[in-house]
This record gives sequence, C-alpha cells and structure tokens, in this order.
Amino acid sequence: MERRHDRTFVRTFFTSPTAVEGEDSAEMLRKAAGLRGMQAPDVWVPDNEDATAPSMRDEGVENVVDVVSEHGADFPGEIHPRVVWHRDDPGTRRRGFEHMRAIANPEGGAVEHIDGFVIPEVGDVDDWKKADECITMVEDEHGLEAGSLAMSVIVESGAAELAMEDLRTEMGKPSNNLQRLFMLVDGEVDYTKDMRAMTPTGELPPWPELRHNTSRAASAAGLIAVDGPFDDIRDVEGYRERMTDNRAKGMIGIWSLTPGQVVEANRAPLPPESGHYLIEAGGREVELDAREGAQVYEGDDLELEALDGDRYRFRADGQTRELDGDELHDELRDRTSYVPSMDDIVDSMEEFEAAKEAGRGAISMGRSAVLRIDGVEVEVSRDRMWDEATYQAAQTPITLFQEVHAARPDQREELEEIYGADVVERALNVG
Repeated sequence: MERRHDRTFVRTFFTSPTAVEGEDSAEMLRKAAGLRGMQAPDVWVPDNEDATAPSMRDEGVENVVDVVSEHGADFPGEIHPRVVWHRDDPGTRRRGFEHMRAIANPEGGAVEHIDGFVIPEVGDVDDWKKADECITMVEDEHGLEAGSLAMSVIVESGAAELAMEDLRTEMGKPSNNLQRLFMLVDGEVDYTKDMRAMTPTGELPPWPELRHNTSRAASAAGLIAVDGPFDDIRDVEGYRERMTDNRAKGMIGIWSLTPGQVVEANRAPLPPESGHYLIEAGGREVELDAREGAQVYEGDDLELEALDGDRYRFRADGQTRELDGDELHDELRDRTSYVPSMDDIVDSMEEFEAAKEAGRGAISMGRSAVLRIDGVEVEVSRDRMWDEATYQAAQTPITLFQEVHAARPDQREELEEIYGADVVERALNVG
C-alpha cells in the first residue's frame, strides 16, 4: 500500500461547532481558526455533526466555507471538517454528500485549505466504500485530483470495529479509493450505545479493547489512530492518565474538546523536560521528590528503619521484613524506575551512536540514585544493556519531536523555552 499522507502523527483532534446561536453564528469557528502554538491542534475539525444543531447545519456549511477561505492559509494544522453520515440512513448520507460538495466547491475558496473530511457513524467496510465514493464524486465534479481529499472515520459501532480488520485487504483495490484513509478515530459514546453497554454509575466503560483494536488497525494499514473525547474537561490528571495508557498501546492522538485540552495533548507525547524517579508503593507508581541530592519518598505505604549491622526493617504491601543491605538494594531497585528527560534520551542515543562508530554493537549504561525513606538513605543503581533494538525504541519519542518540530513551526519557540536551544538542536541531529 502506498501511503498518501505526508503527516505521520496527530496528537490533537479538536472539534468546534460550525454554527451557534447569536449575532455571529461562526464565532466558534473564527476563534478556533485563530489558535496558534501549543493551543493550536494538529487537526482542526469544524464539526457539522454532533457539535452543531441539526437546524443550523446548512448555515454551518456556509460558515466553514467563509472562515476557512479567509483564515485557512494561516492555520498551522490540518483542517478536516466532519459532516453528517449514518450507516443505516440514506437520507443522512445524502445530506453529508451535499455538504461535502458545498465545502469543496472551488468557487468558495475553502477547498485549497481543506485536507479531508471526517465521516462519523460508519458501518461495515461497504459503508466506508460508499463514503469514499461520495468523496471521489466530489473530487471529480470540482476538478480536484483524485484522492486529494483525505477520509477519516469515527469508529462508533461494532460493525465499524470489525471493518477495521478488512482494511489491509480492501485498501488499494482498483474498485475503491480507500487509500485516501487518514485517521481512525474512536467514538466511545456512540459505540457504547451501539453495544448496548451499561455501567452501574452510567459512566462510559473504558473500552481498552476498542482502543487497542483501533491502534492495531491503524498500524497495519499505515493510518493514524486517535482516541475519542474525554468529557470531564476539569479532570486534567485523568486526561493525562488516559493519554499515558493510550501511548502504551501505540495511540498518540486524542480528541480535544477545549484549547486547554489541546495544550495538554500537544505536550503529553513529547519527552519530559526533566527526568524523575518513580517508586511502586501501595499498588501504584509514586513520583519521588528530588531534594538535597536524594530521591525522597514521603508516603505512608512504605516504611524503612535502619537496624544494627547492615540490617533494615522494611514494610511494604502490608508485610514487614528484615533485609540486609544487598537484599534491600534489590528490593528497592525492583520497585524503582526512571522516566528520562529528552536530554537524558539524547545523551544515551549519542553515546550509543559513538559506540557504533567505534565498532561496538552493544554497551552497558548505568544510572544510580540515593533513595530516602523515613530519613534512611540507600543508594540504588541499575545497569541497562543498549543494543540496536534498545536504540530504536528510544528513538520513537525523539522521532516524534523531530516530526513536530518540522511540521509545526508555530510551536518551535515554545519548544525551545521548554527544553532549551541546545537540547533541541541535539535532538534534531540524533537518529
């Protein structure tokens, strides 16, 4: 399969209503079009579906054309309007087709800044092909290059989830143009409704399987996976935890509902500004506080007391044990992990690159820290063997940083403020 899209990453998928009540129904579109830097998403989605009242959607199309034609050239991300669609409703599909025709009409001046369309509520793969054919007809009618408009879908049904399994087989067939596919976006709210799922509290199920399946399908088909909306916009820590869990599945992108969420989602996948230690305590990982040359634990789930003769009393997980110095070192080493900063990652990559230049295929890299628990200090060290596979894994966040730096010039100044000009320059030159 030939990948048609230059962009290899999407951190943020930001929707805004295309029409709202008031003197200027395009107010929200104009505000979104003016976002820059870390507040500007990688993908902006003027939303003419759920975010816009049905009675205002025709006006919303006009607003998209007006605002994008005026401001689209200066917007730093991609622009992918969402139109109406439904796997079971021909009338809705027809309306979505007409809206795409209007937005893509060259006479309006918007299409030169439009990167594609987002299609919601898709069903099985034949329904995806219907949407693809509609976009193909729009391109043909308006004299646009075939496949120039990307298509992204929102996975909101069991049928759509199963359809992702067919993409590798279906994409590239001469009978369709599914190679225009760009993003696979989870829509957990409607997915929950379609699955008839219930929870005691009425909250959405976490659906880790859906997110895994979407990430897997995107990887297999050369597409980009994006998680659905996180509705509790005040729960910043919950949003961060969701993104951390997603990245462990290979899913970098997430839906952002506010400019504040955009900032969080733009920054979250990038390497940390500074490194820090974590320790397993009480069934979770707790960040240690760097203070006076030591990594300090101040919780109640771990207790440490120094006894006579290199002996220690250590309590964890409800159990108290007596350990000698070596046993305590091993226990704390196993409980402790280090989250490297970008500077740390670049240092390690540079060291390994130098070793390769010298003809060495693997090297050992060590890291040590002094842990302080209840005033008792213990030095913990760990050696890690670096080979080519380790190097390639470490390169993933650096490659993302390099791609962001190249694709988002509007964020470069903020990136230098975060990391420092020297670290940024070194990060751009490794790998």
